[in-house]
Amino acid sequence: MNDGADHSDGEFGCRYVPVDYPAPSGPVPEPGGWFMVLCSPDGKDPDSHGPVWVPAGATAPTVSPEQVAQTARKQLQLPSPSIAASPSGTQLVRVPTWLWLSGGWSQSSATASVPGVSVTATASPVAVSWSMGDGHTVTCSGPGTPYQAGGDPKASSPDCGHTYLRSSAREPAQVFAVSATVRWTVTWSGAGQTGTFPDLTTTSTATFRVAESHALNNATR
Repeated sequence: MNDGADHSDGEFGCRYVPVDYPAPSGPVPEPGGWFMVLCSPDGKDPDSHGPVWVPAGATAPTVSPEQVAQTARKQLQLPSPSIAASPSGTQLVRVPTWLWLSGGWSQSSATASVPGVSVTATASPVAVSWSMGDGHTVTCSGPGTPYQAGGDPKASSPDCGHTYLRSSAREPAQVFAVSATVRWTVTWSGAGQTGTFPDLTTTSTATFRVAESHALNNATR
């Protein structure tokens, strides 16, 4: 198999590069050659390794599925959460604020391959944690429900919301600093095996101005 040519995985750059090393010690091995597995142009990627002896014409894996899965995980492109709220402008004290993500809540996958092994890593959003700027945190198991025009302005969100009990008048710039952090579970499968990686997170920020409301019946969104 040491034919002097690179054997590339095609999409993500991991490739077998032939190198000159002595034949393995011990019994004479079957015909083949030494290769380095390079997963970045400079070979400094942590997934690069070698040398490995590859038998001529071999189709069996020379790297483990989990090693390939690490490369796939690094290729995941997770969307940033897009924060949305109602009221859409200034929030009102003691009037429920509806929270939801208008984007950034969708499954993401990436596939990496080396000769003989193809593995797909998949990230799935499972929860979003809202830091509301007033010392409270709201954790929701989904992206939240958008407020529908014409709804009751005093009604709470069915699944993701917060009610401010004080205004932001004394905060820097008279606004609360708000963030939404999505937690993703990451799994992989390929070559007849499956596994998991530590969770990933993505975060976006916004500012909410919160004013006193003295007439709830006149509150609008």
